[in-house]
Amino acid sequence: MTRSCLGVVLAGGAGSRVGGADKGLLLLQGRPLVAHVLDALHLQCDAVLVVANRNLDEYSRFAKTVRDESESHAGPLAGIVAALTDSTVAASSHSCEWLLTVPVDCPHPPEGLRERLQSTLAKSEQPGCAFVHDGDGAQPLFALYRLSQGATLLGSARAALRSHASVLRWQVEIAARAVDFSDQRAAFHNLNTPQDFSDYERA
Repeated sequence: MTRSCLGVVLAGGAGSRVGGADKGLLLLQGRPLVAHVLDALHLQCDAVLVVANRNLDEYSRFAKTVRDESESHAGPLAGIVAALTDSTVAASSHSCEWLLTVPVDCPHPPEGLRERLQSTLAKSEQPGCAFVHDGDGAQPLFALYRLSQGATLLGSARAALRSHASVLRWQVEIAARAVDFSDQRAAFHNLNTPQDFSDYERA
């Protein structure tokens, strides 16, 4: 793989199924969930970033952290907008070609995530984004963005955020490519409830 990649953990959820707790800071095997996700990203990316809308000081213990562009829990699209806006991307735009996003509630995204998404985008200069399809459905938060189209992506993402669009709806609008990961479906299992955390640790 050529050029560098910024890995972004989207950690702005409301935690409604864990009693309003900040899911990324809940412990899994004795460590905050976000630490597990960052471990996986460090293997594939040259730099990492966390986007959150609360507890920024806590998250900043693990990686550079920025606030999403929302006064409340506007969903992961607000986090993507913040990542595209962040000065980390702007400052490294000449050498950083890719932005890889993953949700904070998936502790171990697959090792070949970036490589397979990037291979799809490398076949053409047109798509600005590729996202995962796990065989059962789209997984739009697992996505790779081409930063040479960053300004265009940011403008369309902000418009989609204002219209309360979902991430998948926005990705469809920008003609993003779905990439088959049906052979690694289990890797995209996310932890939504306290029981999910317990089951994962037992497994």
